Amino acid sequence: MTGWWLWLYVAAMAAGLLLFVRWAADPRGVPRIEYHVAIAIPLWSGFWYTVTALGGGQTDGGGHLTYWARYADWAVSASLLLVALALTATHALPRRHPALLAALIGINVAMILSGLLADLADGLLTRWLLYAFGAVALLVIYALIWGPLRSLARRQPSGLHHAYWEVALLLTVLWAGYPVIWLLGPPGLDLLGASVDTALFVLLSIVSKVGWSILDLGRLRQLAARGELPVLR
Repeated sequence: MTGWWLWLYVAAMAAGLLLFVRWAADPRGVPRIEYHVAIAIPLWSGFWYTVTALGGGQTDGGGHLTYWARYADWAVSASLLLVALALTATHALPRRHPALLAALIGINVAMILSGLLADLADGLLTRWLLYAFGAVALLVIYALIWGPLRSLARRQPSGLHHAYWEVALLLTVLWAGYPVIWLLGPPGLDLLGASVDTALFVLLSIVSKVGWSILDLGRLRQLAARGELPVLR
């Protein structure tokens, strides 16, 4: 049953990839970089889930089967989602504020690494300390999204600011699900079986990556169609 969920995920990533390639062929005023980021997310994520579906990307650690390929996926795909969010927040601004983006990516990678190490840890104290570190890192990411990044978004036209608010809220809600599933799954309290754990991660990740990117690009394309998306030069 677990394998079925993994292949479903791969199929969803392939569908998302094809959609974004099609949209990139008709950008409708949205910068190419937005499409490149959106295309890279399902491409990278689908690759690692294909590896997992074929029996790779996993190891015995921490008293249970650990899918380390998930973390290899998340370290890059989640960082790319933050890049896409930052591009929406700063689209009409003269500067992209790379220091803020670097902070978001760096904290995200630290959060994912702590999750992997917690998953592999044998000692309960070490596991929960690493889990707590990852949870704090997620809160810091939220603080940056709703603090300085949202302040930058407010300096843009109202349509762009509202679009940022929508995609930032969706990302915030969706990302909160990851530590909850981890907590209830085999690495944490072990209240969920491996199949249920995989199914929940698959469904959440499809919405978090392909679904979120569809909303982000869709809102930008709508603004461009209405003439409300500033043309970058």
